Amino acid sequence: MNELIEALKRVNASIDYENEKHLVTDKLIDSIDMSAVLAELEDTFDIEIDMEYIVPENFDSVEAMWDMIQELTGE
Repeated sequence: MNELIEALKRVNASIDYENEKHLVTDKLIDSIDMSAVLAELEDTFDIEIDMEYIVPENFDSVEAMWDMIQELTGE
């Protein structure tokens, strides 16, 4: 999960990813950041995030993103 946090910090280092639980719903990650997050996650974890996964529930917290990554990588 540390690799995920480091990837997110490359997009926006001002967010406390470890403690925030509503990154999307509280608009801490905006649409521009979301595009960068998607690209960063796809590059870092060698995954493809299809449109069906691009919902607030999968990006509201580090834990939710980690669960999605685990599902996409088959781990």
